[in-house]
Amino acid sequence: MKGLILSGGKGTRLYPLTYTRAKQLIPVANKPVLVRVIEAIREAGVREIGIVVGHTAPEIRSALGDGAQWDVSLTYIQQDSPDGLAHAVKISREFLRDDPFVMFLGDNVIQGGISQLIRDFASSDWHSQIVLKEVENPSAYGVAKLRADGSIEQLIEKPADPPSNLALVGIYMFDRHVFEAVEKIKPSARGEYEITDAIQWLVDHGCRVFPHVHRGWWIDTGKPTDMLDANSYVLEEIEPSIAECAEIDNRSLVDARVTLQAGARIINSVLRGPTIIGKDSVVENSYIGPFTSIYHGCQISNCEIERSIILENSRVCDIDATLRDSLIGRNAAINRSAGKPTGTKMNLGDHSSIWV
Repeated sequence: MKGLILSGGKGTRLYPLTYTRAKQLIPVANKPVLVRVIEAIREAGVREIGIVVGHTAPEIRSALGDGAQWDVSLTYIQQDSPDGLAHAVKISREFLRDDPFVMFLGDNVIQGGISQLIRDFASSDWHSQIVLKEVENPSAYGVAKLRADGSIEQLIEKPADPPSNLALVGIYMFDRHVFEAVEKIKPSARGEYEITDAIQWLVDHGCRVFPHVHRGWWIDTGKPTDMLDANSYVLEEIEPSIAECAEIDNRSLVDARVTLQAGARIINSVLRGPTIIGKDSVVENSYIGPFTSIYHGCQISNCEIERSIILENSRVCDIDATLRDSLIGRNAAINRSAGKPTGTKMNLGDHSSIWV
């Protein structure tokens, strides 16, 4: 089996952060979302992975290389225009050949991995398996209608009257029959080749398509609030650790749910987890509260931060109010000006400076 990761989107819902960075490379708990997807596929025993890339291809190639550091082999597949998920499958035929494959959207984070899904599909006679999740607002998603035997009968995109509360998550498994499907379907009203249309073609032509209903959490990290939610979930799951070369002075209080990466320094500060402090970052005279990720090379001093993501080489200094629910880009600087604001919330792009 092979893996196919779709990583060609522009990430417009994460502007301004994604003006200067591929959305799939934004870290959750100090690890890029795309790396988490690669690791999930590898842990399922799949080591040949194709990555469909768009205009951010140079950055993604630079960040991931050939995949050797994760013990996988990466092949990059250029998608020159965002023509839909089924189009991404179509242009990946040379890489995939006739092998079965798992397709994973590169900005999704899911609890528990996909190893069991791979085993179920490999041991079955199914032509496709799709991952579904019970949601509270099915009208906002593609929704599945199931037959009595549990197989897929119909997929409906954002139905006004949903036949179920089972939404498509963004993880799919296919055999070679999907290539005929993507050749036969027509563009949708929005001009894209939809993967839901390809799956429906399989169903309508007698292929066996079954669901896996995921019971854990799942996040599509498309918006700042989604990134913060995913960060919180992952921080709760990781095993806390303190790198040998991290430093904590005797005036600081660091609880057992905090992770400190190599070279991190904690000076006269209070850290309450789950929280992670990145390589060579310095936290001084500050309070870092739960569900906060501070990436590498940051300087945090004289401030309080909760439930936020601070990206690499940024400075947050001398802030009177607690910074919370915020996503701060790379090389940003946040400093205090005159006055005492009662609260601060922001989504700040890379290389920005703001005085509050």
